[in-house]
Amino acid sequence: MKQSFVKCKNGTVYYWHTDIDLAKKTLFLLHGLTANHTMFAKQIDFLKDDYNVIAWDAPAHGKSRPYDDFSYENAVAVMLQILNKLQIQKVVLIGQSMGGFMAQSFMARYPEMVTGFISIDSTPFGDYYSKSDIWWLKQIEWMCKPFPKKLLKTSMAKQNAVTKAGQENMLAMVSDYEKAELCRLMGIGYAGFLDDNRELQIPCPFMILVGEQDKTGKVKQYNKTWSKRTGQQIIWIPNAAHNSNVDNPEFVNECIREFLENV
Repeated sequence: MKQSFVKCKNGTVYYWHTDIDLAKKTLFLLHGLTANHTMFAKQIDFLKDDYNVIAWDAPAHGKSRPYDDFSYENAVAVMLQILNKLQIQKVVLIGQSMGGFMAQSFMARYPEMVTGFISIDSTPFGDYYSKSDIWWLKQIEWMCKPFPKKLLKTSMAKQNAVTKAGQENMLAMVSDYEKAELCRLMGIGYAGFLDDNRELQIPCPFMILVGEQDKTGKVKQYNKTWSKRTGQQIIWIPNAAHNSNVDNPEFVNECIREFLENV
């Protein structure tokens, strides 16, 4: 994978990509909140020979720091900038957690560009969220502050993954953040989602993947409602929590492969 970057008014955003062959399908891998592109290492290895693969450190995450004024609208603008730079006109979006929000933000603005969407432990855009849900999401930043830094990070690792590999990956991804930065990022990540949330008809084939042991918020509940409303079946990932693509990459990779063969 080649490392590259784009500059914008808010900062420099880094991304990694295979050699681009415009005859191949292009996949954009979008990681979750406080994570970075390394959470997709197993997917990149599995997909890179057959597809154009792009993975980034989202604005305000990983190497793409410092970054001012994080929002999903600004993130989508950077996604488009990257795709235009690589001359990509059609793309399959694969989003884990926050990455699923970014994928839906992109589809809301550029539906004609998206040929497929895979949601991994994310939740849907739309009127799925109660007033109580919205209130609690807005409290995330201050709720994190009482935790000592080390405890906060280890708690995040145990919350997001059930395997040793998954927990080690999560710890590695959050290791560079200071506690205040981490709390702030979680706050603006959820608040930004609420600001950009809207009714959305997914404009392409899509797939819903959820870890059987995902205990993050109401992820399971939201996905069950999403499935019921859309008729899209949930594929439950065994031996996996919120970062299911890291906990059980073999199972997730096979799901992705089957989906891409039928798009």
